[in-house]
Amino acid sequence: MNPNSPNRQYVLERTRNIGIAAHIDAGKTTLTERILFYTGVIHKIGEVHDGATTTDWMPQERERGITITSAAVTTEWWQRAEEGSDKLSPDIRHRINIIDTPGHVDFTAEVERSLRVLDGAIVVFCAVAGVQPQTETVWRQATKYRVPRIVFVNKMDRVGADFQAVVDEIREKLGAIPAPVLIPIGAEDRLTGQIDVVNQKAVLYSNDDLLGSTYTVTELEGDLVETARKAYDELVHLVADVDDEIAEKFIHEQPISRIELKEGLRRATIANKLVPVAGGSAFKNKGVQYLLDAVIDYLPSPLDIPAAVGMDPENESREIAVPTSDNGKFTALAFKLWADKYVGKLVFFRVYSGVVNKGDMIYNPRTRRSERIGRLIQVQADSHKDIDACYAGDIAAMVGLKNVATGDTLTEPGNELVLEPPTFPDPVISMAVEPKTKADQDKLATVLSRLSEEDPTFTVKTDEETAQTIISGMGELHLEIIVDRIRNEFKVGVNVGTPQVSYRETITRAAEGEGKLIRQTGGKGQYGHVILTVKPNAKGHGHTIEDKTVGGSIPKEFIAAVLKGASQGLSNGIIAGYPVVDVHIEITGGSSHEVDSNETAFSTAAYFAVKDAFAKAGPVLLEPIMAVEVSTPDDFQGDVMGDLNRRRGQIQNTESKGSFSIVHANVPLKEMFGYSTAVRTLSSGRASHAMTPSHFEQVPQSVVEAIVGDFPGY
Repeated sequence: MNPNSPNRQYVLERTRNIGIAAHIDAGKTTLTERILFYTGVIHKIGEVHDGATTTDWMPQERERGITITSAAVTTEWWQRAEEGSDKLSPDIRHRINIIDTPGHVDFTAEVERSLRVLDGAIVVFCAVAGVQPQTETVWRQATKYRVPRIVFVNKMDRVGADFQAVVDEIREKLGAIPAPVLIPIGAEDRLTGQIDVVNQKAVLYSNDDLLGSTYTVTELEGDLVETARKAYDELVHLVADVDDEIAEKFIHEQPISRIELKEGLRRATIANKLVPVAGGSAFKNKGVQYLLDAVIDYLPSPLDIPAAVGMDPENESREIAVPTSDNGKFTALAFKLWADKYVGKLVFFRVYSGVVNKGDMIYNPRTRRSERIGRLIQVQADSHKDIDACYAGDIAAMVGLKNVATGDTLTEPGNELVLEPPTFPDPVISMAVEPKTKADQDKLATVLSRLSEEDPTFTVKTDEETAQTIISGMGELHLEIIVDRIRNEFKVGVNVGTPQVSYRETITRAAEGEGKLIRQTGGKGQYGHVILTVKPNAKGHGHTIEDKTVGGSIPKEFIAAVLKGASQGLSNGIIAGYPVVDVHIEITGGSSHEVDSNETAFSTAAYFAVKDAFAKAGPVLLEPIMAVEVSTPDDFQGDVMGDLNRRRGQIQNTESKGSFSIVHANVPLKEMFGYSTAVRTLSSGRASHAMTPSHFEQVPQSVVEAIVGDFPGY
């Protein structure tokens, strides 16, 4: 059956949903701006340094020159005709839905939820810096969701640019198999174009006032002929190693046409066996058009990837196929919420199956409620265009839904299935906020609720002891942006405290605990008695609870209450009240009373038992450790390393790139507050650094005492 509705403008085969992701300052937004210019969406190129780009539309983004929130845009690209091809028609129009994602680690959740709903990605590398810390994080996220990738080695015009060095780093540091398909011609101020490896042509970009809109495809000359031939032979070998059809022809020494090679490379890319690599300079307007051709040639349409799989919420072991077709039941994933000052709450969604129309009733299996769609919107960064329908493979936004959270499945009433939601890291830094006036107090709670709805890595809680409002996020910049939005976007006056680290607590050994609730008040009393054992869990495995009671020591009807109480007991530790991680609980026994036992009593007894066991199990405080990379001129390497050591850092390794040294270290987050200023001072403003969350480690005793005093059980 044809998966395309006759009403849709672009067939599924000609749709591409891609993200643009990379380390901060690799050139993602600049590349996106060029794509929009060459595809006709905009008629004037804006620059990041001028605060004038299309996708960096928030005031905070334009002020700082960084991307903070992922921005969605839709454009179209006309595929070039292939010489001698009887399989590809000339001038086929494709729709490309693009999400420009942030590069700063504090906003990694934006990358996570975008990659969850995308079919492919362009990962941008700086030709000088190569593989950087956040690039590795983005790469892992894409691998997690099995997203096929193309690499664009950007900034080939910069001093020190080295295309081959970046290709080697992709192989060594990321464990991927790079397949160069567009090799830069020249570098630095001699960058003129690209070698089209598959077609063995030179693509030369103009330096005129047309901003790279024109280019010339010519025959290769001089040394470029041999470079292109070697690259072609290597590409054939790479594809033959991973694609059966090309391998069979290669082994039997049969001719492999360029169309067949391209189709084999496409299959290998979609299967995540190879990564096509292109080089160029977005800022200098060289290489973007042929990169778009590579997106069409090698990245998948919604039909090329495995169909989504849903889960029956009543039976988690039962999987439900979600066919990529306009003829299926409407099924979509809400991957982002945004409060727009003009239209209200926007729900960004990706359609996996079926069609949804403006005014339709949709069902949310999480809330078990149906709501009507007020408007459907095609989003172009911060501008909106009303549309009547969305089809399978589309990315758009809804208006009018109230009870929706990030990661919710949206489907037809009566269709009980849940798609896998994106997962997000826990916040690592906190600060107190308080309203300046009574009027601000009334508005602050509403604003914080709205912001936490938008951003799953931003949390809000009230400290039970001090009654302070505590906000938590992924880093100093994350919370700085949040506070800026509270003050300037929502016009709420707030005072803020200094940032504080979000610690964790866990245990180091097994221990048994007992909890009893016996209360007699003259009438019906309360009786609950639980015995359990706590054990350390493997790092990153979270909490697990197992019922090992025998002989009905705890009646079956109260087991659910016991499990609930035990889980609540792990919500905060006993050293300083921080969240508990990586603990396994086994419910081993207890007792009940014929009359006085009830669910509340057993839940409370289980809570007491966990606290009792936790105190005996060697509780420890854990702190977040950051993977820090500092790029510094060689002259300042010793000073930088000495400073990191003073911050309780552990140097992992160093490497050299030209006259610069790259220092890799693991450093506690607590010691890294204000590091940007410190490293600039140490290096006369010439060093730069990047941090990504790495893992949690036990806090040294001397530091614990400074945090919580002398805890007797530590």
